[in-house]
Amino acid sequence: MYDVDAEDSVVLLEELPQPDPGAPMPALVAAENRVELAFITRRADPTNEEFIAIANFVLPYAHMFGPPNDEAFVGHPLANRGLEPYGCYRIENSSWIRRLERMNAVHPYHRAEAFASLTHYVFAFHDSTFECVASEVEVTLHPADRPLPLTIEVIP
Repeated sequence: MYDVDAEDSVVLLEELPQPDPGAPMPALVAAENRVELAFITRRADPTNEEFIAIANFVLPYAHMFGPPNDEAFVGHPLANRGLEPYGCYRIENSSWIRRLERMNAVHPYHRAEAFASLTHYVFAFHDSTFECVASEVEVTLHPADRPLPLTIEVIP
């Protein structure tokens, strides 16, 4: 985890689909240059229709997935800044990004300005929390009652 200072600010990403508070069942696919997170969300209207949201983190730099769950969420370093379970957030002036930049400063080709284009995202679920530093996030919705489109690359 990371320590926060007075600069960290939590912003709810209201434009993104929010995780289902009951059982969002997040699933993570990650590789060195790819991070995708799928979770269950519901339409905020009388239909209460269920969807699978897939968040694609563009140019991911770092991520972590695990605690805290909703019952221990007050232990998260950003909980007293407005971070709550069952939501998608952006952290402005992120201590984590600043820490990553300092850690990378020993690299001979380090460019501090490259870190200015990164964003710290937090997706808080019922049983876990996902955090990612990336250039942006793109979210697509898929009806939960239909199979997800899968693309399988066959390399000869």
